[in-house]
Amino acid sequence: MLPPPKLRSSQVTLSLSGIELLLDASGALIWPEQRMAIIADLHLEKASAYAERGVPLPPYDTLTTLERLEAVIAAHDIAQVVCLGDSFHDGGAGARIAPCDADRLRRLTAAHDWIWIAGNHDPEPVEGLGGRVVEEEWALGPLTFRHIAARETGEGEISGHFHPKASLVVRGRRLSGRCFLHDRRRLVLPAFGAFAGGLDARAGAFTSLFPSGFDTHLIARERLTTLPRGWHRPRA
Repeated sequence: MLPPPKLRSSQVTLSLSGIELLLDASGALIWPEQRMAIIADLHLEKASAYAERGVPLPPYDTLTTLERLEAVIAAHDIAQVVCLGDSFHDGGAGARIAPCDADRLRRLTAAHDWIWIAGNHDPEPVEGLGGRVVEEEWALGPLTFRHIAARETGEGEISGHFHPKASLVVRGRRLSGRCFLHDRRRLVLPAFGAFAGGLDARAGAFTSLFPSGFDTHLIARERLTTLPRGWHRPRA
């Protein structure tokens, strides 16, 4: 029988390659020593992309995502922001973004050391919104930041792309939401964007990345809940 999940507050501390990191219930990862926020998969202008294809979505995802990001930056006194790719939903996002949202984003990128890592949705930089773009990966100290986790990697990799989510019944009530996944080598972040979807953490993509198992920190009800290792495996 698995142990019960550990109920947490809005933040959880863990160590990766000797670096103390803070998981935030917003979906952001904080490196306190560097005053850095790491964010995955903003997917800005996803709603407008769907609207162009005749799928109506409320056109407020970019504003909502930027407001959440501003709150993280203010709460943790952030000086540097690293976005792990798929920050924009597609190559046309820069043309569709509302002028007020574009101005808001430019103020953020001007006020902080801002790094855009290219993703599969946004391989080309969006012009005129500030920040600096790097392809594939960026490293600082023992940590490497990239959009998609490498199949073979050393310790200290932080990535996004997969939008992990998890669900578990606790005392008859279901906890469900985005989640952080990690082991001693790597950490996969949840999607930060307001309209970003998710991939079940039991999917084969994750079991292949974490062959020895992984720890799961589920975001639900504005709190982080640590699930017991092995929760995702079928019961014998």
